[in-house]
Amino acid sequence: MSPRLCRSQEHQGCLYCLLVLGRQQLEKDRPPQGRGMNPAPASLLLAGVPKLRAACCERRSESLDRLYPPVAPTRPPRKRTTSQCKSEPPLLRTSKRTIYTAGRPPWYNEHGAQSKEAFVIGLGGGSASGKTTVARMIIEALDVPWVVLLSMDSFYKVLTKQQQEQAAHNDFNFDHPDAFDFDLIIATLKKLKQGKSVKIPIYDFTTHSRKKEWKTLYGANVIIFEGIMAFADKELLKLLDLKIFVDTDSDIRLVRRLRRDISERGRDIEGVIKQYNKFVKPAFDQYIQPTLRLADIVVPRGSGNTVAIDLIVQHVHSQLEEVRAAAALASAHQCHPLPRTLSVLKSTPQVRGMHTIIRNKETSRDEFIFYSKRLMRLLIEHALSFLPFQSCTVQTPQGQDYEGRTFSGKQITGVSILRAGETMEPALRAVCKDVRIGTILIQTNCYTGEPELHYLRLPKDISEDHVILMDCTVSTGAAAMMAVRVLLDHDVPEDKIFLLSLLMAEMGVHSVAYAFPQVKIITTAVDKKVNDLFRIIPGIGNFGDRYFGTDAPPDWSDDEDTLST
Repeated sequence: MSPRLCRSQEHQGCLYCLLVLGRQQLEKDRPPQGRGMNPAPASLLLAGVPKLRAACCERRSESLDRLYPPVAPTRPPRKRTTSQCKSEPPLLRTSKRTIYTAGRPPWYNEHGAQSKEAFVIGLGGGSASGKTTVARMIIEALDVPWVVLLSMDSFYKVLTKQQQEQAAHNDFNFDHPDAFDFDLIIATLKKLKQGKSVKIPIYDFTTHSRKKEWKTLYGANVIIFEGIMAFADKELLKLLDLKIFVDTDSDIRLVRRLRRDISERGRDIEGVIKQYNKFVKPAFDQYIQPTLRLADIVVPRGSGNTVAIDLIVQHVHSQLEEVRAAAALASAHQCHPLPRTLSVLKSTPQVRGMHTIIRNKETSRDEFIFYSKRLMRLLIEHALSFLPFQSCTVQTPQGQDYEGRTFSGKQITGVSILRAGETMEPALRAVCKDVRIGTILIQTNCYTGEPELHYLRLPKDISEDHVILMDCTVSTGAAAMMAVRVLLDHDVPEDKIFLLSLLMAEMGVHSVAYAFPQVKIITTAVDKKVNDLFRIIPGIGNFGDRYFGTDAPPDWSDDEDTLST
């Protein structure tokens, strides 16, 4: 006698119904000679079905909450979806705190180099075993502010037209190692581990294709890489510092896959069962299950095993070291002469007069803005003289040749460090026609004292441009160093970066010059000291607050854009 479905009219997400329909489809797909001869698969699939039916139909689901994620029966199927990697927000909010899953930590020392490679955790296991859930639980338990969660689902290969047709009919094997672009995965993980930026493809499971747009990720303190074939490549294994296999019962994985593919990826139950029978289960037995022996830690029952997750978190903590870049920056070459890469605008009576006005605490906001803009214009004009020029000959209206000079670079791009740096953008636009502008937001972590990248928008193809990096004041140089590091991550040559600031402290000049000896540093004045609160002495005050008319907090720093939030 065939089992009956529950009486509910909306049983799409009902676990009991999914199992029953799954069993009926398996019986339908089984060859005639096999039907009735080996009841093991069906009995296995329907083991515990009466309990599931009671839980679904009578709403007594406490015992299932430990095994299955909550189901919304009335949720309509989505027509289009992208990979889990795309839907990840740049931060993960938990009940206790916020964890950043995009951005760049200050992983550099006084030499401007990476101080320690990221710790990479590999999460393997069968399809729908709970790898992503385990990853999120590890992220939440780790007391690390910067984490990258990278899904193997983003790295499916681009399909040919014939393969696209096969995928549309559920006849393409997405659970085979050949379906993944391992070369791109390895190259991406290597760059992330070094703290560099990477571009991640965005995969659309509905159309079985990569989208045109890619997204940018940065390295982090911890990188969690999860996927069914996470341990299937020897070169990839070498990049993993910790290998975790999530071992979940096959019945539970099937139910989860049915729920996910039907409700999130717009599939029908017949197609899901066909794909599971033909590709998913054989691939698990042949390629995924054998990799369990390669794992350092096996987590039975997936996200339900909190003891195993606590042990993993303890192990990761023991492997990580806290990096404090600020102390190194503050002590770098303070007694040395100012570097040759520094150029200070000539202190003419006019320049000194403008400094007198903007440094005066009694100066009104209108006057402060007016004379600051004048000084910015002079600074940028001075900086442009360091760009590469080549000789050229033009003809004047009188028909005479004139031996002149013309810019020999490809393009000029301005990048402002928010928020004070953006005040220099109008001056740059006034002297550079059609200049491209990018922005960077860097703020200090109030717990660690380290600068952290929170926002980035750079023009495309910036790697061949001459970049003018703008910040109004530089005291320790922490924010400026991180901004330079970000530009280098985007393949901008060091000798094509020009750091411009109205006022700098000697500490900041030394720090930037020592870390990046080819970066040209250009300012209108250099002050000698920085006090214990990292304020430039005698200084100019908090430039952003004076310019925008906002009140400075009592512990403000002259590195305007490294204020704590």
